[in-house]
Amino acid sequence: MTKADYYEILGVKRDVSPDDLKKAFRHLARKYHPDLNKGSKEAEEKFKEINEAYQVLSDPRKKAQYDQVGHAEFGPGDSASYKPPSYDDLFRDFGLGDIFDAYAGVSRRTRQRAGADLRYDFAISLSDAFYGTKNTVDVPHHSECRTCHGTGAEPGFLRDCPTCRGTGEIRHPQRMGNRQVMNIAQCPDCGGSGKRIERPCGTCHGTGTLQKTRRIEVTIPRGVEDGQFLRIAGEGEPGENQGPPGDLYAVVHVKKHDVFERQGSDLHTTAVVGLATALLGGEITVPTITGSALLNIPRGTQSHTLFRLRGQGMPSLNSDNRGDLLVKVIVKIPVNLTKQQEALMKEAFIGGYG
Repeated sequence: MTKADYYEILGVKRDVSPDDLKKAFRHLARKYHPDLNKGSKEAEEKFKEINEAYQVLSDPRKKAQYDQVGHAEFGPGDSASYKPPSYDDLFRDFGLGDIFDAYAGVSRRTRQRAGADLRYDFAISLSDAFYGTKNTVDVPHHSECRTCHGTGAEPGFLRDCPTCRGTGEIRHPQRMGNRQVMNIAQCPDCGGSGKRIERPCGTCHGTGTLQKTRRIEVTIPRGVEDGQFLRIAGEGEPGENQGPPGDLYAVVHVKKHDVFERQGSDLHTTAVVGLATALLGGEITVPTITGSALLNIPRGTQSHTLFRLRGQGMPSLNSDNRGDLLVKVIVKIPVNLTKQQEALMKEAFIGGYG
């Protein structure tokens, strides 16, 4: 049976970089490693295949040889004696430390938690969206308590958790075949922080944060559309245990305009013309987002004809390019004609239009 191409096995291109090759292998190794797929012969064979491909392609000399002659010089050896590397051995080579920390989702790094993101909705006019503007918003948020510096404890009353001895982790050894592995779980008493509060902070009552209102100036770029959001980095909720703060997402809502309807970077409006102008032609003045413009009406223009004024629409986001203004012409039909006007109309259209 023809062996699959090593590049296809790992899902990479032939000019893959060493870092991308490593990422592809790590992704597949985590999915098919036998320790995660107990009793699955299919997963074991798949892992052998991806491991064989990576061992060749990660070695520059072997990779060059493979690119020249293909599979002829390579193979996993005697498959009967093949033993997959353990999680710990496999991922330690990648500089990831204890692989069980990574899979349990618990490690010393995870005690720091990023703060929550905040959302603030505000409305602007179509003119503001055209020119760009700045809005000052008052955002309610939680800030770190200055008395306890976010610990939630009165100064001097934050102790190491006696259950986990300050590590934030509970470790339980377990036998897996002929190997002993270490299961790691978050300490249930301290929530993984490694600390216990003996006396709550009197300022924040043990929460570590205080609710305040912060005034933030948001710069809105020209051309912004309804529903778009602006990300202001670091202006969200504070992180836990000195973790990074979240972000503020300012959601822009563009108010409806009395004259224009917006579709992307184009603007739409209507203009009413008299019957004489529609029949004989002429020029009319139409409103634009920046003022007004002249629109030429050809002779015999029908009602609901659409005219395009190029470059008179909205700007594209952060750009000088502008869309168009589309004007729908509505022909106004006179009502309540006098008898003289009625007679003139009949005379003008007799024979052709009745």
